[in-house]
Amino acid sequence: MAHTQETVHAIVEKQRSYFRTGATLDVNFRIEMLKKLKKAVLDHRELLEQALYADLNKSKTEAYLCDLGPVIVEVDEILKGIRRWARPERHFSGLMCFPSMGTTVYKMPYGVSLIISPFNFPILLTLGVLAASISGGNTAVLKTSSKSAASTEALKKMIADTFPEEYVAVVDGGHDVADLCLSERFDKIFYTGSPAVAKHVLEMAAKNLTSVALELGGETGNWCIVRKDADIRDAARKIAFFKLCNAGQICININQIAVAEEIAEPFLAELKKEFVRQIGEKAEENPDYPKLITEKVYEKCERLTAQYRDRVVFGGTGNREAVKFSPTIVYPVGVDEDIVRHELFCPMLPVVPYRDAEIGRLLDVIADREHPLSMYVFTKDKKWAKRVMRTLQYGGGCINEVCIHMMVKGVPFNGTGHSGMGAYHGEWGFREFTHPQTVLVGKTHMNLPLREHPYSGKAGERKRRLLNWFER
Repeated sequence: MAHTQETVHAIVEKQRSYFRTGATLDVNFRIEMLKKLKKAVLDHRELLEQALYADLNKSKTEAYLCDLGPVIVEVDEILKGIRRWARPERHFSGLMCFPSMGTTVYKMPYGVSLIISPFNFPILLTLGVLAASISGGNTAVLKTSSKSAASTEALKKMIADTFPEEYVAVVDGGHDVADLCLSERFDKIFYTGSPAVAKHVLEMAAKNLTSVALELGGETGNWCIVRKDADIRDAARKIAFFKLCNAGQICININQIAVAEEIAEPFLAELKKEFVRQIGEKAEENPDYPKLITEKVYEKCERLTAQYRDRVVFGGTGNREAVKFSPTIVYPVGVDEDIVRHELFCPMLPVVPYRDAEIGRLLDVIADREHPLSMYVFTKDKKWAKRVMRTLQYGGGCINEVCIHMMVKGVPFNGTGHSGMGAYHGEWGFREFTHPQTVLVGKTHMNLPLREHPYSGKAGERKRRLLNWFER
């Protein structure tokens, strides 16, 4: 169905009416819906795997590892903690509020949520966010990506088979349909995508002062630093795995590597060796290697390869018909070159050499640019690494590892500035989709005239002395 402003408005109003019945406020209801979501993923597993293969050439193993499995884990984590998270908090009001000594903080859902998901993980980044929305007690309109059309069709079927439209609905279409959604008054918007589009989302949301969470990729890309004391074989193995995953189309993927020039050559030799070991001489010929989402992205890889042809030291080949492009190492690249000043979101991998003794200058460059979504460092100097990781600003990251920080239960995931705002996963997702409401229950007797006029004279003096005592 081609959506119009009228059809989108009708869905939103239907969900708003349903939310106002209070059905979603019941934690038992949310638990039931989360269990239905988990069952739906398992029951539609084959359909979802086929869709991911059609859109991105993801094998069943990669589809479960990166899309379906994490949704199950996310739902299980929420089910384990939701009763505790949703429980109202009791607080002592303090002597300043005497005699009204009891205050409660209720965790209230926002209402009707809009979830705009991307093409690269069309199942995970739709259903994972939906799980957070459900946990908070909201209804949800899911605006899925038109680029991953097969996954959108699979989600439409799965959601229609599982939930009524007044509770969860899928709206498909391009940017025009996204704008139809953004023109509506939602109570919460969660957008995953690029910083450029995020500015538009914020602008549209501002018209209704709607609370927004953004999960972005980082405008100037995610850095991986390899110091001269790093275990280069271990680093190469992990970096190669990560760059092959989804053909580099991952918001937390390594955009560029900064490698100490003292070990640059042996590191590059190990990295090439790992690419070949894991995917073969020509990745584009491996049936398990994911494809690029559109020919436009393929053409970008071709254009960058041609632009840096004299510095392509590995890869640089592709299969246009299959829309696959091999992991391509470009070396050496200057820290100020254009290729390392924006997010690539593809298999291109520029490598920037630096003198290890001048690591401070490199960190200054990274700090001066927009905050990345992720940060990775490889070194044996854990003290230095921990100092860097707690002083730079970025979304999240790893020391001597890649990507798996986002798989840890109980911790938040998202960026800051141009790489995002807000956070989710587990309890953090529950918090993102709820508003804490503070309610004090007043007393009708023993109320002191402390806050009332007069404020001057002897009465004022007595009140000031009492206030000073209460505020200790």
